[in-house]
Amino acid sequence: MKDPYSILGVNKNATDDEIKNAYRELARKYHPDNYQDNPLSELAADKMKEINEAYDAIVNSRRGRKNTYDGNFAGSNGATSFPEVRSLISQNRLEQAQEVLDGVPVGSRNAEWYFLNGTVLYRRGWFDQAYTSFATACRMEPTNPEYRNALNRAQGQANAGYNPYRSYGGANSCNSCDCCTNLICADCCCEMMGGDLVPCC
Repeated sequence: MKDPYSILGVNKNATDDEIKNAYRELARKYHPDNYQDNPLSELAADKMKEINEAYDAIVNSRRGRKNTYDGNFAGSNGATSFPEVRSLISQNRLEQAQEVLDGVPVGSRNAEWYFLNGTVLYRRGWFDQAYTSFATACRMEPTNPEYRNALNRAQGQANAGYNPYRSYGGANSCNSCDCCTNLICADCCCEMMGGDLVPCC
């Protein structure tokens, strides 16, 4: 294999976060789902494999040891392989949960990994990426109701018209339309109280 750092487009002194971000950008670009029914699908798959191998090589060399999750997955028997990640998610410590998940080599990621990765993405408001991760979990374990429910929930968000590229702020979130609406309402109240008309943007 070529130098893994050059494959990811980073130098050897890059921080772990820089390496992680470079990997994610390339993975998004060459993900097989982007090349379905495309003549470039085979090339993209080869590139994706090369990116995965490069990232694994860097992670393993930096850790200097075999990842503790290798070969230690519980599969579909109902047990969890990631109690730490589930605990972090329940505490809303999403950064730490993502960090643990990112440390699992790509070739060792099972259905539960994709489910938990999707859960972190979903809670961050990245619904399109969460949906993709949940869909992968369901493909790997189609009979798992936890994964299926998560996929349906993510699909529901997409159907409701949520913007997957904007973090969801909940009921108290605000955008430019809200601000304009509030200005109009305030102006109406002002007029009713005898004030002057304030032109709106």
